[in-house]
Amino acid sequence: VQLQASGGGLVQAGGSLRLSCTASGLTFSSGPVAWFRQAPGKEREFVSAIDTWTNRPSYADSVKGRFTISRDKAKNTVYLEMNSLKPEDTAVYYCATRNRRIVTSSIDQAGVYEYWGQGTQVTVSS
Repeated sequence: VQLQASGGGLVQAGGSLRLSCTASGLTFSSGPVAWFRQAPGKEREFVSAIDTWTNRPSYADSVKGRFTISRDKAKNTVYLEMNSLKPEDTAVYYCATRNRRIVTSSIDQAGVYEYWGQGTQVTVSS
């Protein structure tokens, strides 16, 4: 199983980026797909996730109203549309997934995810 995260880059504050997470060897149809991020000197933190059974999204409070997660079943790809970006959004963004469903209350915990992508850098300049 491999996850490929892409779409990162350098953008000015207030700008937008769309990240993509594509899987090979696994179909995004059972477990949730999540995005986490890690800024220099900080711990990895949850950003957003989508329950692939219900398509229900979850968001960290820090990105609610600015980020939108979605899934394209035909392309086996999950997207993270990031708008109104702030310098504090600067981080390496990772996508992650697992084989089976989990309770919604655990969807923001990095430890429940079995597969991780390599990360894509997002840099927001002020």
